[in-house]
Amino acid sequence: MTTTSGQVEAPCAIARYRDGDSVRLGLVAGDRIRPIGPGELGAAGLNDFLGSPDWSRLEDLAAQDGPWLPLDSVTLTAPVEPRQVLQTGANYRTHVIDLVVAGLAKDDPRSPEEAREWAGKMMDDRQANGEPYFFIGLPACVVGDDVPLVLPAYSRKHDWELELAVVIGTEAFRVSKDDAMNHVAGYTIVNDITTRDLVFRRDMKEIGTDWYRGKNAPGFLPTGPFLVPAPFVDPAKLKVRLELNGDVMQDATTDDLLFDIPALISAASQNMPLLPGDLLLTGSPAGNGAHWGRLLRDGDVMTGSIQGLGTQAVRCVAEETAGKVQA
Repeated sequence: MTTTSGQVEAPCAIARYRDGDSVRLGLVAGDRIRPIGPGELGAAGLNDFLGSPDWSRLEDLAAQDGPWLPLDSVTLTAPVEPRQVLQTGANYRTHVIDLVVAGLAKDDPRSPEEAREWAGKMMDDRQANGEPYFFIGLPACVVGDDVPLVLPAYSRKHDWELELAVVIGTEAFRVSKDDAMNHVAGYTIVNDITTRDLVFRRDMKEIGTDWYRGKNAPGFLPTGPFLVPAPFVDPAKLKVRLELNGDVMQDATTDDLLFDIPALISAASQNMPLLPGDLLLTGSPAGNGAHWGRLLRDGDVMTGSIQGLGTQAVRCVAEETAGKVQA
């Protein structure tokens, strides 16, 4: 497992790091990283390897001498290059209840307590009788925490959603729940940034949600720092924690998922094949900015960690000042 972004305690993990103007694939072991290519992978590239991952091959390589570099001497970026990103909505019971209460209209006759009770019953019924809810993200939004999160000027209501992300291995198409975990290559961290006031269309309420505008701006999927192989992770009860400028905002475990990972993979695979390297986000726990009444601002730093997967630190920059920061 990983305890910080600077060291991996699993036998090995995959990362990608910057080398001048290019990005290289790396094998991480402890506090070291070494470049790996087709010869070491036994495949043409990362997604080809993930289609039939031979983790023992990389585990053996991690024990060998070679061109190792200190991990803290390189700049890590997103560890994956997905062709598809599927996001799961409303998949943590407490999170959904909090969002319902936070979204109460001024003329709603229900008290917050009554709304919370209603939402709880709705979630219990959904878990027993419903199905997972998916929407699609743009792979171009996937970045590492080496890239500042530019907060678009068209809103002041950008929010965080730290999530456990499944990295697909062998192609999954119409797989059963029993077979689903055979299609998992590994896991990583994703912070699914959301512009709250754009999620629901006010001009066309009949259409409902607008996930394209609400979630797909440049850099809105900070990912990584590591891709940790599935054999070294038990996803059933991982700690998920996000701090904003040092204050704890999200602190939960993955056992609060309404639909577990086998159910998500099986359901998502019924429509389209999930391809090697694709990301399947599992949902975000309670404690988003909408709950706290505190959305993202210029200068904020989000530190997100998931047990066994490391830590990412995402720096927020207002669009108006982004050019000055990057100069």
